[in-house]
Amino acid sequence: MTWKPSPRMEVDPFALPLDARQGYLLSRLDGTLDVPTLAVLMNLDEEQMAVMLAELVALGAVAPEAPAAAPATPPGPEPGPEPTGAEEDAPTASARAATHRAFFEQHLHKRPVDERVAQARMAVEPDLSAFCFDPAAEVIRAVLENPRVGGAQARLIAAHHRTAAGLEALGARTAFTNDGGVRRVLLQNPLLPPSLYRRLWSPRRLLEQYLVATTRDAPEQIRAMARDLLRASFNQRTGEERAEIILTTEGRCLASLVGLTIDGHTTAILCRRTYVSTLLIQNLARWSAAPPQLIAHLRRQDVVKRNAALRQLLERHPNAS
Repeated sequence: MTWKPSPRMEVDPFALPLDARQGYLLSRLDGTLDVPTLAVLMNLDEEQMAVMLAELVALGAVAPEAPAAAPATPPGPEPGPEPTGAEEDAPTASARAATHRAFFEQHLHKRPVDERVAQARMAVEPDLSAFCFDPAAEVIRAVLENPRVGGAQARLIAAHHRTAAGLEALGARTAFTNDGGVRRVLLQNPLLPPSLYRRLWSPRRLLEQYLVATTRDAPEQIRAMARDLLRASFNQRTGEERAEIILTTEGRCLASLVGLTIDGHTTAILCRRTYVSTLLIQNLARWSAAPPQLIAHLRRQDVVKRNAALRQLLERHPNAS
């Protein structure tokens, strides 16, 4: 069976020397995506993806691939535990969620809120997962106080709950917000509070913030929050990180950074590079805040000297000397 890598939850990713791409890949690992799917997600071939995953395993961020189990010879093996949301494929997880929602609507919803709160604190399955669909924030807080609550319930709350108070209660549990699956479905929840988004994503690298701002998996209001946070974070980061996002995205991020500027350190880093990407040069040439030193550096590049359209674009820049 194809490996579906998952992060090691006991390891703090911020304590590891991860680059932006490794950090983004780690944020998407939740045990449900196999290597070919991750390769497509990261726009890499499977060989490159395998190398990145091997690096994350070596750093201790990802659990190593389990060896293939030998075929069981004894007949009638005992059934294993019911799989969690992290172990299921999307259709199975959706079907299970629909079952829990139907159970809540049919058997639990009509009870008084106080009774649901008391029951949610002590519930076991299937009631525990069913209570994750309760629209009352106080019931969600009670679910989170239940000693049996785990990642499967956290993902249900992140995906389906629709009050800011309930989602904030989930966000207060670091063990759950460090879960890649919880973060992923939170980004798909249109009621994700801006304060919670800022708290969870402001420590992350600019490149990760940009990827949220451009993902098609998130609704427009979430992407708008991501763009606002990206702009607020940009001038607070180091020159290396600012140069990294510009170079890694080939300047695509600059469309979200209109009106912002870069400092001398960032400019110096960008001016030390040799440029061969016409897309990157075009995006820098169309960015009105590109400093004069960078425009001059770009005009000296061989690819620009050979391309009349690029030369004209740079010559028309307001900072061209």
